Amino acid sequence: MTAPVELAAYSTSTGEAFQFWVLGTVAVIGALCTVFMKRAVHSALCLAGTMIILAVFYLANGAYFLGVVQIVVYTGAIMMLFLFVVMLVGVTAADSLKETIKGQRWLALLCGLGFGILLVAGIGNASLTEFNGLAQANANGNVEGLAALIFTKYVFAFEITGALLITATVGAMVLTHRERTERAKTQRELAEERVREGKHLPPLPAPGVYARHNAVDIAGLLPDGTPSELTVNQTLRERGQIRDVSTEALNDLRALEQRAEDRLERTERDPANLERAEEASK
Repeated sequence: MTAPVELAAYSTSTGEAFQFWVLGTVAVIGALCTVFMKRAVHSALCLAGTMIILAVFYLANGAYFLGVVQIVVYTGAIMMLFLFVVMLVGVTAADSLKETIKGQRWLALLCGLGFGILLVAGIGNASLTEFNGLAQANANGNVEGLAALIFTKYVFAFEITGALLITATVGAMVLTHRERTERAKTQRELAEERVREGKHLPPLPAPGVYARHNAVDIAGLLPDGTPSELTVNQTLRERGQIRDVSTEALNDLRALEQRAEDRLERTERDPANLERAEEASK
């Protein structure tokens, strides 16, 4: 029974090879797009796609805990948080490329070279030496086996990685912090500025037509029945997604005026009705 297990551990099926070459190619393309994309939002999305493919690799190789953590923690929480921050803060290609720390490019190149050497050494060690199969690695459960390795054999590497992540988080906070170059205006100063510039001072009217409609794509009507452009969003107005109900409202207004005129004419024709109207007005 030992020989088939060892043979399965050292062999690769057709499905595994197909999965590796297809997903590996997509992961490499996503990584390259992360580096070479001009917009930071696009780079973040490409990095999220690459992380999801790495999670699939983890699951396919029996590292179920790492696969779930890769999706839930890194892709679902941390990467989406970075994406929302980039979308809210707005990082453009117009940022200054001047180095604020001397020699940081050479230091980054040296660190990249060191990581490359570690990667090649790890792959060579896995290819040339004997290794255990998934059945033996997950004999007591994937989570238990991973915890035993992290907190015994690789505990120092785990602590160093944690310190590195904390340092990276603090560095990201420092890099995104911007000092205010001028004093913030008070509410009184902003109000006076709006008055001087002749802007719309009171709050904008709500969308809709009186109490009959409250949709955002229906312009509110002025007392004369004409639609007010201030009551609808400018984006909807530019898209042409505004429903015009002013004709219906104007027709109703004309009908109301006509009924008022008819009632007034009947009152003027009948003196008794005129006297009752005058008494009611008193």
